[in-house]
Amino acid sequence: MCIRDSKKASSVRSLLYLAKRSKSVTSATAQAAGQQNEPEQPPFTELQRDFLEPKGFYDLLKNKGVEFFTGVPDSLLKDFCAFVQDNVEPKNHIITPNEGLAVSLASGYHLATGKYPLVYFQNSGLGNTVNPLLSMAHAQIYSIPMLLLIGWRGEPGKKDEPQHYVQGKVMNGLLTEMGIQYEVLPDFYEGAEKSVESALFHLQNRNSPYALVVRRQTFLNYKLQNKAKNDMPLNREEATKIIVDNIGDHDAIVGTTGFLSRELWEIRARRQQSHERDFLTVGAMGHASSIALGIALAKPSRNVFCLDGDGALLMHMGALTTVGTSNCSNIKHIVLNNSAHDSVGGQPTNAFQVNLSEIARNCGYSYSCLLYTSPSPRDRQKSRMPSSA
Repeated sequence: MCIRDSKKASSVRSLLYLAKRSKSVTSATAQAAGQQNEPEQPPFTELQRDFLEPKGFYDLLKNKGVEFFTGVPDSLLKDFCAFVQDNVEPKNHIITPNEGLAVSLASGYHLATGKYPLVYFQNSGLGNTVNPLLSMAHAQIYSIPMLLLIGWRGEPGKKDEPQHYVQGKVMNGLLTEMGIQYEVLPDFYEGAEKSVESALFHLQNRNSPYALVVRRQTFLNYKLQNKAKNDMPLNREEATKIIVDNIGDHDAIVGTTGFLSRELWEIRARRQQSHERDFLTVGAMGHASSIALGIALAKPSRNVFCLDGDGALLMHMGALTTVGTSNCSNIKHIVLNNSAHDSVGGQPTNAFQVNLSEIARNCGYSYSCLLYTSPSPRDRQKSRMPSSA
């Protein structure tokens, strides 16, 4: 038996050797004859980087019945937001001052129509949504379904700005604790279609919010066409330079979120000036004036300048009443208004449609004015008067 097995194994080895030799000879013959007749191997498409086309994603949502969009622009969602801004009629796309307002607006839309709205925002704005999501839209309260599209800044393992790391790390846990089911939006159409179908199944059957989380570089680039029109003679950086040139050596500055604080830092760096009198509000959008007021109340002998942006001011405009009624004469609140969310794609705010100076005055500011150009000496003298403007 052992002998027979040995002979059989020897025969198998011989056959394998002959087959291998035959394959080798065939391969050598093919090489000698040239390989022009061999079919070209297909590329490894699974190794290619995919991007989700904004139009394709929008069309997918529209075909599924999602026609109402609201939220606060985000840099990771800017391509999709820009497409929506350019292609959706204004009554079906509303950019809100803060994320909580968007959730509330979406809730009203669903209550009136029975349809499913989409609310978009950066994960740093998740905190603004907590109250309406948990005390109104939650399945145990009014059970209002809506699709949340959340930009994942500070995703673990991805390079980002420091203010996003903590939020990015805890975001998934926060959504889970809030009882909001979520999934990461795939960056290719077929995957996105399945995710949207899963989301709509949840909205239809569980009547509660569902989130699609968007990673960096998910969407293909799309350039916003309908940018906010701004023909003002001064731009933000020029205005910031004028302010820095005309404040005292002991005055403090609180810079708002976005490009303004970055430009303030760059101005100081180019001039080799100290940053010790500047506080850059890199996160906490909309809270710069409250921070400035806290400093001004504690340091009554120093002027404190709050350099604010229109988007940030609108986000928590109620702070104007706190500043205006504080009787604090050493805070100067300067709003650089370009009517745009400049640092996240240039989508418009509605700040050119309202008179922020009059609003400040009606909130208790003792002095307010509008400036369109570099201030004259007379304007500069007036700006030194004791006031909370």
